[in-house]
Amino acid sequence: MADNMMKKVPVREQDPKVRASNFEEVCLGYNEEEAVEESLRCLHCKNAKCVGGCPVNINIPEFIGAVKTRDFEKAYNVISESSSLPAVCGRVCPQETQCEGRCIRGIKGESVSIGKLERFVADWAKENGIRPQGAAQKNGHKVAIIGAGPAGLTCAGDLAKIGYDVTIFEALHKAGGVLVYGIPEFRLPKDKVVEKEVDNVKSLGVKIETNVIVGRSVTIEELLTKEGFEAVFIGSGAGLPMFMGIPGEQAKGVFSANEFLTRNNLMKAYREDYDTPIECGKKVVVVGGGNVAMDAARTSLRLGAEVHIVYRRSEAELPARAEEVHHAKEEGIIFDLLTNPTEILADENDNVRGITCIRMELGEPDASGRRRPVPVEGSEFEIECDTVIMSLGTRPNPLISSTTYGLDVNRKLCIIADEETGATSLDGVYAGGDAVTGAATVILAMGAGKKAAAGIDAYIKAKEA
Repeated sequence: MADNMMKKVPVREQDPKVRASNFEEVCLGYNEEEAVEESLRCLHCKNAKCVGGCPVNINIPEFIGAVKTRDFEKAYNVISESSSLPAVCGRVCPQETQCEGRCIRGIKGESVSIGKLERFVADWAKENGIRPQGAAQKNGHKVAIIGAGPAGLTCAGDLAKIGYDVTIFEALHKAGGVLVYGIPEFRLPKDKVVEKEVDNVKSLGVKIETNVIVGRSVTIEELLTKEGFEAVFIGSGAGLPMFMGIPGEQAKGVFSANEFLTRNNLMKAYREDYDTPIECGKKVVVVGGGNVAMDAARTSLRLGAEVHIVYRRSEAELPARAEEVHHAKEEGIIFDLLTNPTEILADENDNVRGITCIRMELGEPDASGRRRPVPVEGSEFEIECDTVIMSLGTRPNPLISSTTYGLDVNRKLCIIADEETGATSLDGVYAGGDAVTGAATVILAMGAGKKAAAGIDAYIKAKEA
């Protein structure tokens, strides 16, 4: 086999030294010729394992086959049958552990660059005014969606495509959820990508009402009994940050990654023409090793700081995507691995001046299958810093569960919902995404929204019968 068929067509990126000081998109994607060349590597397997690896079950061989013949509109229509957010997924999905991770081509070489091809097709459609195809007519049934994040947008889009009258209620002033407040501009441009994807969902007939806090502005019971909705989907995400509980966490200069990224992404704190400043010191420590930690670290770097990532396990256990770790290293982020914070140090004015850490070593595997980090006695040391960002995960805000009688949640305040349909303990109420699982990936939230849409459709049809 020719060597050029064994390896992916390289993807153009900004130079690390240049991009480390700007918020422009790092990955530049494929052009038309590069996309077609990469599509030729697809084997078009009869039993395509890549499709099974996609949480929203895109017909990957068919859309790539359309790219191969330069029928990009067909490729977009194929993707749109399954996904409401292809330009997003092509940028932030962990394809290496999903579709691309199952690609047969990857056994003896590099898997087909499915994500970058999806991104190319979605961007081409946007540039050429192609939108997803909606239902020919409404079916007369109303469904309410709580949250305009990936789960909610997907559920809404799928229901609208089959004729439902769908309204999304969003607590923030912009639709997009984690896509607008959590993921930085250099990974996911807001105007160019997120807003266009939201517009595509709205083009299907979906209505979005912002600044509506369900549990305060209106309750789920009121939506079902007074507002005429026959079913409700809860896709409110997980925006409640977690902390370590170590001494000094209340000092000035300690942030949750959630707050730090929201200020920077949604409120545009990185731009001088926005009156939404953010405190980012000269030396920042980010605690955590997931994608959110990488986002917080790379954002801090672009704001002019020297940045350390402190993570208690080794590089092999980092939960962040390999691509994000690679980009962070290229840009100059310092990784302090097998290191765990024990105290945040403050000066006489209660401003952060450093963080005390202890060295770790890996012991036996824990319940997650990863080797458990064990402190090394007598190995404490300090890292000088003036800002600490905690990126330890998030949990659902309890507002909805505490104002919805009979809605079952677990001890972490995650809504208990059926894995296949999204059905909750309340008749007509469905849930999915981070509100159910806790913080996870965009595509898994989309998969949950898709299943819930099918569950809601079956529920309403059963009531009609």
